[in-house]
Amino acid sequence: MTASPYTWRCPIPLFSSTIPYMKILIALALTSAIGSAPFVNQNDELAKSIKKGKLIYSDNCISCHLGNGLGVPNAFPPLAKSDYFVKNPANAIKAVKFGLIGKITVNGTTYDNMMPNPGLDDAEIADVVNYIMNDWGNDSKGALITPEMVSKVEE
Repeated sequence: MTASPYTWRCPIPLFSSTIPYMKILIALALTSAIGSAPFVNQNDELAKSIKKGKLIYSDNCISCHLGNGLGVPNAFPPLAKSDYFVKNPANAIKAVKFGLIGKITVNGTTYDNMMPNPGLDDAEIADVVNYIMNDWGNDSKGALITPEMVSKVEE
């Protein structure tokens, strides 16, 4: 008998019966939905950091960069889909940690303004950068910025 393209044959002889893919998918979905240990979310730490970062962003950054991360044209650069940060995440850390003065180019547009140092500690900087790097179309691909990484960034 030929196996269906929608089935999987277990390589362990004791369990060598053919199991339909749907049963596997349903089992995985149910197990992850109820939170089983073998399927612990590898990005829990990143998710917690992003959640805290969103609050920090709301308190410190939203007035210039707006709730949608698009900034104000010709005044405050966008954080959404920002090539300035995506190409070099250290730029985000430096901007938040030390502030910015002078010209920067973001998505092909030059901005010449000043961003003050918001006075955040290294953990808060890591959280807000994780939020910025994972919202509005930005994707850090699961990379987590840590307070230790922030502490090593110099002006």
